[in-house]
Amino acid sequence: MLTKRIIPCLDIKEGRTVKGVNFVGLRDAGDPVALAAQYAAQGADELVFLDITATVEERKTLVELVKKIAAEINIPFTVGGGIQSIADVSSLLNAGADKISINSAAVKNPELINTLASEFGSQCVVVAIDTRFVKGKHIVHVRGGRTPTALRTICWALEVQKRGAGEILLTSMDHDGTKAGFANALTAQISEKLSIPVIASGGAGNMEHFLHTFQAGKADAALAASIFHFGEIKIPELKHYLKTQNIPVRIEP
Repeated sequence: MLTKRIIPCLDIKEGRTVKGVNFVGLRDAGDPVALAAQYAAQGADELVFLDITATVEERKTLVELVKKIAAEINIPFTVGGGIQSIADVSSLLNAGADKISINSAAVKNPELINTLASEFGSQCVVVAIDTRFVKGKHIVHVRGGRTPTALRTICWALEVQKRGAGEILLTSMDHDGTKAGFANALTAQISEKLSIPVIASGGAGNMEHFLHTFQAGKADAALAASIFHFGEIKIPELKHYLKTQNIPVRIEP
C-alpha cells in the first residue's frame, strides 16, 4: 500500500495565513514563512499554499511570498490561486513551487488542464475542487467557494482526470473548518472511480478524523489547516497514531 500523506495548508490573504469556517469568518493564523518552516521540520509530507483571494481580486499569486517559503522548506510544495496560463505556472515553478493547483480557471476553461499537463507533465497539475451539497447534489463551486456552477462534483472529477490532471484536491465546503470530520462518503466515491490520487480536505478536528478518511474515505492524502496552525495536533504525534492504526505513513528516523 502506498504511503498516506499528511499535508498542512496555508490559506493566504494579504500575505498572512488565515482560516475560517465554511470559507467565511477568516481570522489570522500566523506568518506563512514561519509556519512552512515549522511544518517541514515536523515531518509534513507536502505543503499547499493557496492564495485564496487572487481569483476574486483578479490578480496573480504572490510570487515573492512563494519564493520566501520555498527557501525554507525541503518538501514538495503546491501553489494555487489566480493561475490561468503557462506563463503563470512557469513563474511559480521558477519561484520554487513543485506543483500548481488550479480551480476556477479549470472550470472556466477545461482545456487549460490539457495544456498545462502537456507542457509541464501531469505530476505538476493538481485540480482543486470546492464542493457543496446543494438540493441533494454535490455541486462544484468557484471563485473561492463563492459561486456555484452547473457541474456535478463526481462528473467533474472524472473529466479533470481524463484531461490530464495528476491529482485532485477535494474540499468539502460543508465540512471546512467545522472540525467535525472529512466528507468521507464523497471522497470514497471519487477515489473508487479515479486512478489518480485524491487529497481529502475540509473538516479535520482530531486524529481519528484522519484515520477515518484514510480508511472509509479511501483518501491518498489528508489536508488540514487550523488544527495544525493553532497547535491542536502536532504532525509527529498524528503520524505515530496513524502508524499504530496500521496506516502506512512516512516517519522521520
